[in-house]
This record gives sequence, C-alpha cells and structure tokens, in this order.
Amino acid sequence: MTARARSRHGRSTRSRHVLVPFGTRPEVVKLAPVVAALQAAGHRVSVVDTGQHTDPALSSQLQTALGLTPDSRFCLPAAPAERTGALHADAARAVAGCAPDLVLALGDTTTVPAYALAARAAGVPFAHLEAGLRSLNPRSVEEVNRRVAAAAAQLHLAPTERAAAFLAAEGVDAERVFVVGNPVVDTLVARGVRRVPLAERRGVLVTAHRPTNVDDPVRLARLVGVVRALAEQVGPVTFPVHPRTAARLAAAGLTGALEHPGVTLTGPVGYDALLAALASARLAVTDSGGIQEEAAYLGVPVVVLRGSTPRWEGVEAGTTTLAGLADDRAAAAVLAAAAGHTSAEGQERAAAAPCPYGDGTTGPQVAAVLADPRTDALLALDEPDFTDGRLPW
Repeated sequence: MTARARSRHGRSTRSRHVLVPFGTRPEVVKLAPVVAALQAAGHRVSVVDTGQHTDPALSSQLQTALGLTPDSRFCLPAAPAERTGALHADAARAVAGCAPDLVLALGDTTTVPAYALAARAAGVPFAHLEAGLRSLNPRSVEEVNRRVAAAAAQLHLAPTERAAAFLAAEGVDAERVFVVGNPVVDTLVARGVRRVPLAERRGVLVTAHRPTNVDDPVRLARLVGVVRALAEQVGPVTFPVHPRTAARLAAAGLTGALEHPGVTLTGPVGYDALLAALASARLAVTDSGGIQEEAAYLGVPVVVLRGSTPRWEGVEAGTTTLAGLADDRAAAAVLAAAAGHTSAEGQERAAAAPCPYGDGTTGPQVAAVLADPRTDALLALDEPDFTDGRLPW
C-alpha cells in the first residue's frame, strides 16, 4: 500500500496516500496547513469537501483564501436526517473511490464519525487530528463524535498533553498518541497574525451558533440581553451573526432587539476580518471552540457561553471563564466574568499567558509521523488471535 522513499539523511521513509475530508469553516482553517505540509513531505493527498457548510464566506471563499482546494465536493440535502444519511453514503463512496492508505479527519463535526466509520468498514486505517478533547458533556453531539473517532482511530494526534491524558484515561495505548499541537496555530503563524497592544484594544467580539444557545428562544433572548449589556458595560460589540443564529433570531422576532448604538451586526465575515476583530478586542464572548484557541494565541481573554469546554487549558490559565445561558443568574455571570477579564489585571494576565496550543509546527509533525516507517505497525488492522487460550486481560 505504501511507497518507499529516501530522506535527505538516508533514512527510509514512507509516502502515503491520505484522504482528508472537511465540512466546516474550522476544518478548513486547521486542515489547510496540514494538507500543505503533507504534500511538501511527499505524501499524496486527496481532499474532500463534504458539504456541511454552503455559505460562501464559510466555505468556498475561505478555501480559496487559505489555499485548500478540494479534489471532490459533495452536496448535502437540507433535512437533518437526510443530511446524516447522505454524509455517511458519501463517505463510503469517497473512501472506495480514492482507495487511500489512510483517512485523516480533524475535530468533532459530523464529518468525522462518518469518515471514521467508512474507513473502518473499508479496512482503511483512520487517524484523528485534534484527538483527546473532552467536554465531559453527555448531551454534546460533538462529544459523541470525538468518542466515535477515538474508538475507530489507529493514530491519535492530540493537541496538548491534557488531551493526551484524557486518551490515556480511556485506555488508548500511549504508543498510538502523538502530541503535535493544534494546526490553527500553524495557520496564524503562516498568515503573520500578531497580537495587538493592550492600549489599542477596545470592545467585545461576540459569536454564537450552537443549538443549545440559539435554538431555544428563551436562551436566545438571554443572549440578546447579554449582547446589549456588554455594549453598555464594556464597550462596542461586534457580532458576526452565523446563518443559523440569524434564522433563529428572525423566527423568534428578536432581530430588532439587537438594534443598539453600541452593537454592530454583520453576516459571516472573512477569516482575516474575523481575526482582526478578535485581535483588536478586549474580550471574546463565544460558544466557538476555535475562537478559544485563536484568542489564546492573540492574548485575548474569553467568556465561553457554555457550562463546559473541551479546551480546559484556558480555564486552567485563568484566561477563560465558563458561563452559560441556562438561566438569568448564569447570564449575569457572563457579565461578571466580562468585567473581570476587561479589568487591567485581567487584560494583563491574558496578554502575558503563553499559547498552550502549539508552536505552529503541527502540519510538519503530522507529516513526519506518517513518513516514519515505524508507523506501519500502528496502522495495521490485523485481526487478533486468541485461539491459544490466552485472555486479553
């Protein structure tokens, strides 16, 4: 299945055919540098756009901006149940058509379990990038997706030691886990993104799209109240409204309630524009996972609109606070956390904290793991043989 090559140092290396699926904006941002690094290392890469995001600002425009060109694209139906079925059927077709040596997927969207299971069904090894993140939330679909990926994976490419520790606690063999950082840092480094001096920062960046926050009209109304209060208590709010959130606001008759002199509403913005807004803000208030990582790189504190997060490093550092929208008291906690993070002490703490998510070399590290001949044994899908009477414990 794999081709042999020689490295510049004379060591035998592997050139593998890797199928890389993606479906959402965060996957594009994080996989673009990984695909580039794999190709630079001599691996053959087949890239598949699974079709989860269709808004141009979230999909095709971003792909062009980051240089991630899919070899094939799928279109998904609108109905949720039909989308799930089509995604799994498309995954089986993609794996069969490409016949890769390995499927590599990132994160926790519905693309990930679809391609993990398709790979397993086809007898193709699966590698999970951003492995080991755990929110410990049994109601989280993303948590289920991560655990399906962990069950299917032969290689677990973890972003941090904490993520690796979660995998170890679940019984994953240490030899299968590689701590490689998070590739979002690769993208930020490659694009020359820099921290903005504290004196030049102002206001708040707000993003919200998760069903738990925007699908419930009561919680959505609390979100609107929090946005207005942030504008009055902290400073001007920039709110790029996700298409899902825009639809829910309109359905609940709440769009007009966001009309406030201190609130600037936009549709989805380009990645560079989003980074610029984040870097120049004193605070991010979000339910996004990726923004927590990007904010850490930029030294911007975060209030997470959730009761838990799979990115515990910021909480441990004191630069991230968990504060959901479950009730009015929780919404008040968002504002209290915002006040603390935008104090002089809170600003200085976040600006001084090192980014815990890597040094911008995740792509090359992944490429090196795949090129190492020792990885062959980890990718083998050999059926165990206990016919000699041995027990597995």
